[in-house]
Amino acid sequence: MDIREEKLYLAPLYNRFPLSIVKGEGVYVFDENNNRYLDFASGIAVNSLGYAHPKIIEAVSSQVRKLTHISNLYYTEPQVELAKRLVKLSGLDKVFFCNSGTEAIEASLKFSRRWGKEKKKYKFISTLNSFHGRTMGSLSVTGQKKYQEPFEPLIEGVTFIEFNDTKALEEELRKGDYCAVILEPIQGEGGINPARQEFIETARYLCDKYDTLLIFDEVQTGIGRTGKMFAFQHFNVIPDMLALAKGLGGGLPIGATVINSKVTESLHYGDHASTFGGNPLVTSVASVVIEEIEKLLPHINEVGNFLGKLLKEKIAPLDDVLDVRGIGLMYGIDTKSNARSICERCIEERLLVITCGKNTVRIVPPLVINEQEIEEGVYILEKVIKGGI
Repeated sequence: MDIREEKLYLAPLYNRFPLSIVKGEGVYVFDENNNRYLDFASGIAVNSLGYAHPKIIEAVSSQVRKLTHISNLYYTEPQVELAKRLVKLSGLDKVFFCNSGTEAIEASLKFSRRWGKEKKKYKFISTLNSFHGRTMGSLSVTGQKKYQEPFEPLIEGVTFIEFNDTKALEEELRKGDYCAVILEPIQGEGGINPARQEFIETARYLCDKYDTLLIFDEVQTGIGRTGKMFAFQHFNVIPDMLALAKGLGGGLPIGATVINSKVTESLHYGDHASTFGGNPLVTSVASVVIEEIEKLLPHINEVGNFLGKLLKEKIAPLDDVLDVRGIGLMYGIDTKSNARSICERCIEERLLVITCGKNTVRIVPPLVINEQEIEEGVYILEKVIKGGI
């Protein structure tokens, strides 16, 4: 394809890398000249089972022959089956399906206000450097001015505190008019910044104490990315609401807001809806994805530990590297250089990595990656950062 045509026909919203991808297989993708690239980005943490996974192909083929869409005016078995899996795995009670991460966050915000309406609680607490999406509600709780400023004024009633600051959290909650606190257990777009155990535990305690809902945004961290099905399981703290998307569909668009009984009791028919949410095609595939990732969890922990060890041995000591941090198959590398330029040089050497923030290189490969493939990618990354290519 002529990539110059993109400027003729598509809205100018994406600063794309100069690469046209036409197919994928396993943890590799191929351009139109059949050049092969090792993928350490997985469609921004979406393609959890890699490319052309036989179970996904089978699930799509089987379901598309039967039913792709019928709307939520009727019952469908794939939707109920996926909801049942998410409830059992999360320890929560009910599921609302939508089509993306930002929609899952929007639902959680609406549900919070519905729950808080009779209590006269409508405000939210979020954290600086967070990222929760680009629609108006999710953007309003995103703690990065660069995303917010072009669209102000945003939705009122949002207070931002420093991530991991338990004192600031309690000072705000004491005011009594907050319906929810929204947190990422690991900040993704903000640079792969893990929450401290104390902060997550205290957030749960304070939300209970001050009668406020606790929302975990696991759009990026959920569905096996960190070595557990959900990142909150590392902290042994259960939220009132959980927002999921990205890896849940294994490449198909799906979002889910999983809620507890306290939230469920405040909802009424018609409070929220989604035309395409939870359609039979995406829910049948997502059930297969979850089933496969459950079996993969020991593998994710093993190769995740291998990745972390290799990054600390090979990448952390480099002069241009400030910090390496992460868990499972989700790592960030802070550099002195511009992170995008590192990504561009990696593309030249057939490796895909992406950024999160100006100076952080993000590594989120498919969860099926093996140690040999990890070594291949880290070797390229090391040479690029050294400037040896």
